[in-house]
Amino acid sequence: MENVVLIIHLLLALALIGIVLLQRSEGGGLGMGGGGAVSSRAAATALGKVTWILAGAFIVTSLALTIIAAEKSAGSSVLDRVGGSAPVAEDTQTEPAQPGNALLPPSSNDSGPLTPRAD
Repeated sequence: MENVVLIIHLLLALALIGIVLLQRSEGGGLGMGGGGAVSSRAAATALGKVTWILAGAFIVTSLALTIIAAEKSAGSSVLDRVGGSAPVAEDTQTEPAQPGNALLPPSSNDSGPLTPRAD
């Protein structure tokens, strides 16, 4: 469903860009020049109506995509989708580090947690 709405949304965006570029601006618009059926008032009115219809449909699909995305993410967080948080070890020490001490890697025969040591 989301992909269908997204494809319709993209097609509406491209059509809206094309219709806006076809419309006559104060300077003549896209070099279409003066005179002829392109610059008549009836064509401008029809292009204006089509622009409003496409803009309304674009807004509706934007809202639909927002609602679909909100429903997909309801009740879950980013961490839940990634795989959860890392398990916390129960036997870790919670002593605060003293200022001026750096955490050094354990020696090759030491299997305990990192502890601050002053050099």
